[in-house]
Amino acid sequence: MFNRLAINNKRLFADWLIGRSMRGIALLSASLILVIGAALVWKSRQVVGGHSLLDLFLGSSWKPSRGEFGFLPFILGTVWVTITASIIAIPPAILTSLYLTEYADKKLGRWIDPLVDILAGIPSIVYGIWGVLVVVPFIKDHFAPFFGVPSAGYSVLAGGTVLAIMIVPIIMHVSCEVLRSVPKELKEASLALGATKWQTIKGVVLKRAMPGMVAACVLGISRAFGETMAVVMVVGNVAKLPKTVFSPAYPLPALIANHYGEMLSIPMYDSALLFAALILFLAVIYFNLVARMILTGSKWSVYYGG
Repeated sequence: MFNRLAINNKRLFADWLIGRSMRGIALLSASLILVIGAALVWKSRQVVGGHSLLDLFLGSSWKPSRGEFGFLPFILGTVWVTITASIIAIPPAILTSLYLTEYADKKLGRWIDPLVDILAGIPSIVYGIWGVLVVVPFIKDHFAPFFGVPSAGYSVLAGGTVLAIMIVPIIMHVSCEVLRSVPKELKEASLALGATKWQTIKGVVLKRAMPGMVAACVLGISRAFGETMAVVMVVGNVAKLPKTVFSPAYPLPALIANHYGEMLSIPMYDSALLFAALILFLAVIYFNLVARMILTGSKWSVYYGG
């Protein structure tokens, strides 16, 4: 009897210890976000204290030696490249997801799914080299001349094209999972009522899966917003306001990658670069929160019969 109680106590203690340990690890992982955010805010306090936020966000002059830190060209460069990548990536990613889940043979899906995962795992530097060797010359020699626009090839369009190829696997993977989660009974009921395949997809599948697909697109945009190496190599890195997609740009990740560790003897230069990192950090958190809210809202809608 005593031995059984001892064994049970050990098992209960082991369960308690494992549970507490896992909870501690989970809280530690979550607290890293707060630690990173707090560190960026602390390091950015010098440039924020020396300049108004209006001057930092709307200023277009970037002359660290004179104490001028205008982030507008870099913010707009990031926005231009991200929007371009989204326009190029989202339509084919969504249409391919629909084809794979609703039209394609299962054997084809089993072949394509691993290829999509491989695309998602390729290092960004490889995409950047591919962009320099293929995308930039194509824009310079063929695409820009077709529209009668002079371009060196290193442009918003080059950065957006490379980023689009990088985020397509993310959008496709999440969209396919969302589309496959639509109950088969709903599709069969629609077909039984006389609806065609496309009418069923449009009226049932897309309507049910739309929140998840929007969240997939938001996650892809989040990845594009913070991507660094591939963009640095093809976007041109000119600190001016881009006027067209053929203009060079200078996104925030490229600014940090190119200059952090250099010229840090200049007052507030280090703080300004970390303020750029803080902007990216907050933007990525915002995109992820939006995606999370969309997914959570869709779950509550399904729960209450919406």
